[in-house]
Amino acid sequence: MGKKNLKLYDILEFIMYENPATQDEIAEKLGISRRYVTQLLKPLIDEGTVKRSYMVDLKKFKKIKEQYGEPASKEKIGNIFIADLLRNMAKHVMEQLETSFNSLLDNDEQLANTALEMDFITNNMVDNVRTSVETMVSVGYNYQFSKSILYTEVASDLERIGDYCGHIAKFAANEIFEIDEDILANMRNMYKTSQKMIRFSMIAFLENKTDLKEEVMVMEETLHYLQAQSVNSIAAQMAENTFEEKERSNYFMYLFRVIKAFERIGDISTEIVDVAIEFHKNIPRPITPRSFR
Repeated sequence: MGKKNLKLYDILEFIMYENPATQDEIAEKLGISRRYVTQLLKPLIDEGTVKRSYMVDLKKFKKIKEQYGEPASKEKIGNIFIADLLRNMAKHVMEQLETSFNSLLDNDEQLANTALEMDFITNNMVDNVRTSVETMVSVGYNYQFSKSILYTEVASDLERIGDYCGHIAKFAANEIFEIDEDILANMRNMYKTSQKMIRFSMIAFLENKTDLKEEVMVMEETLHYLQAQSVNSIAAQMAENTFEEKERSNYFMYLFRVIKAFERIGDISTEIVDVAIEFHKNIPRPITPRSFR
């Protein structure tokens, strides 16, 4: 390895482990000029390999050593770090779903807006995962390319769940009619089932408990049943109203979206379990879309 490449590798290692705030800090630590640091990093910044240093933090090395009783490999360090990012993201998305649904139950516009603001954090979290994976691959953390893609795929799935939480919060923020008690009871069950599916799917991926797939599939069928019941109830109510009542018609359409959001959250959770099986068991997922299986 040439002297220039060796120094660049030292800089990247320092960024990964120390989270420097400025290029001056890098230069001082490595005993080189700030100008030289800028010269080495500029091509990587331009191509997106190096982004904000604070987005990658591997100071958990001591914790990892204690956990394994011996120096951990770079790949093991990276796996634990990305797993922590995904675990925190899943926790946040579940809180986002809870806040969205509570805003609907309480008809609380302020809480609904809080839930919508939480989606910005969800979007930042998925960018964090993508950037962290890209950075670790670029500095030689011995990742299989296919494995790194699966990490970012799970993060994208959680982001999609966050988007569907937004459908629920938007409905709550604009709700002007009281929801029928039977439909609301179904929605409560759909919410509880969706939360459980998210939790089980992430346990399957993060803890290699892929045997949870059967339970997740049963819960998915429960969601589909509750969705069908709710759709039939909404259709019956629509039949009792004239299309001249524009506000009422729009209300029913948005209510359909909320019911569909719960179903899609369940479908995405099942997809995460499929990713877990591919990640841990090297069993490729079916290429047929779920709706056609």
